[in-house]
Amino acid sequence: MTKYFHLRSIAAAWCISLSGCSAVGPDFHPPLAENDLPTRFAQQQNFAQPNAPQLPSTDVNDAQFWSQFGDPQLRQLVQQALQNNNDLGAALARLQSAEALFRQSGWDRFPTVTMNAEGRQQKLSAAQTSPGQPRSAYLYSSGITAQWELDFLGRISRSLEAAQASMQATRADVAGLQIIIAAQVADAYTQLRGAQLRLQIAQAAEKNQRSTLRLVERRLQAGSSTDLDAARARAQWLNTQARVPGWQTQMAVQQHRLAVLLGISPDRLSAQLSNTAALPTIPPELDPGAPAHLLRRRPDIAAAESRLHAATARIGVATADLFPRLSLGAVLGSTTLAGRHLFAGDTLQSAAFLGIDWSFLDVGRVRARIAASQADAAEALSLYQQSVLLALEETENALATLHRNRDELTALKEAQAQRDQAERLAQRMYRGGSIGLYEVLDAQREQLAAQDARAQSQIAGVRSSIALYKALAGGWTELPQPAEKITAQ
Repeated sequence: MTKYFHLRSIAAAWCISLSGCSAVGPDFHPPLAENDLPTRFAQQQNFAQPNAPQLPSTDVNDAQFWSQFGDPQLRQLVQQALQNNNDLGAALARLQSAEALFRQSGWDRFPTVTMNAEGRQQKLSAAQTSPGQPRSAYLYSSGITAQWELDFLGRISRSLEAAQASMQATRADVAGLQIIIAAQVADAYTQLRGAQLRLQIAQAAEKNQRSTLRLVERRLQAGSSTDLDAARARAQWLNTQARVPGWQTQMAVQQHRLAVLLGISPDRLSAQLSNTAALPTIPPELDPGAPAHLLRRRPDIAAAESRLHAATARIGVATADLFPRLSLGAVLGSTTLAGRHLFAGDTLQSAAFLGIDWSFLDVGRVRARIAASQADAAEALSLYQQSVLLALEETENALATLHRNRDELTALKEAQAQRDQAERLAQRMYRGGSIGLYEVLDAQREQLAAQDARAQSQIAGVRSSIALYKALAGGWTELPQPAEKITAQ
């Protein structure tokens, strides 16, 4: 009868704990709703002008946004980086650790069961034994203990809620790192191809200026030119030639950067990327949507929100310490002088107990912990709000840069065409004797500057597109959810 009463009490406590009272501490609610943000980005109005480029329909949700740049080699490099990047590998390991710790914390809802066994030889003193009695004795014992905290006030539930939110923040960190790595690879690759383009421009200008120098030297030998003309032509040619090593260095630096992003030694990509190739094409512009979409898209905002959720749940964990903790326990054991008799009927012993742990005299420390957890939540809220503002800023800047770049590139294309025409006319007029060498050198210098400025603008345009995809969280591949999910309530 007593045994039946114990089992019934434990079952009743189990039901009470599962249904229990509501958890202490504040419930988490997302701090921002979609209607708390503007309906459109300020820089979107630039694209709404009659003569402005139309926003394309490229899908920002495309997990392989880098494929929009029309460069198979870039696509291959990004995919390789997402597989082998060491920073991403470390982040995935942290995620696995967080998921394992969350699964471990889930067992706090269930009884903790331990088992022990002991065999002991005891030798008594002569004063402790009667004459003729053996002084040595053997004692064997074994037992199973179960202890279970009853979660009436939701301390365990809040703890699990915090652990789950922390795990979700770690998952979002991994997703955010995926975007960053893909963008870094695309940006480094663009800078590499940009350095090759500017090197080509410098080499073409150097070749043209060397041809002019030879013409001046021939005229000097014929007596129709001066040493001053020859010195000027040679100086300009050497200045242009001096640009070449700088661009070659820049190419090497970007090759090394790409190799490290791909998780290989810096020298491994030199042969693969040494051949000159065109810049990635600027993809069709994508519609950034409403600013409120960033709340759902950006992993860094999701991570900040999850950390705020975890900090809010920890207030409940700290608050629960103001109240007593109730726990059920049970012990089933056996003690005997002969090991073979363990758990025989007459050696069994059992006990069941209800424990109360309440450090009511420690209220000062508990309230201090509650105040600290509230301050942590306030900090997490500020960090969340800041992450939203930074995301909006990054997107607005990317939109503005991309729009202005298109205006700039249109003007620079026309300027280069005029400088090319001016250089050709100057060469023809100099050969005809109607102008001096100074005008030719000046036209060549301005032509080189115009060609290089256009190349810089082209490079900036591709990089601006990459920045916009990154700001809008293009390429965020959702990670698989953990197999076991434990709800907070």
